[in-house]
Amino acid sequence: MWTIYEHKRVTRSLKNAPIEVLKRYEKWKDIVVISGPQGLRKIKGFNDESLSGKWKGYRSSRLNIQYRVIYKVESQKVLVQVENVTPHDYRRK
Repeated sequence: MWTIYEHKRVTRSLKNAPIEVLKRYEKWKDIVVISGPQGLRKIKGFNDESLSGKWKGYRSSRLNIQYRVIYKVESQKVLVQVENVTPHDYRRK
């Protein structure tokens, strides 16, 4: 079992997100808790990929054509730290 920690800005960004994105995010969390990031890579719809540049060390999963989940995996603690759910804006804030 994996543990998911959400940054406080995730709640704020999800308030403005469409219902479909909220449902997809909940499904994303279910998959991560059960099988970890490896489970996300097996599902092509999430288009899970590592990021580069300022976001090096983080990963991104697609929730829909616009929204992404940006997260970091800490394997020593078996946890996933969700940094942001964003409408495809990768500028680090």
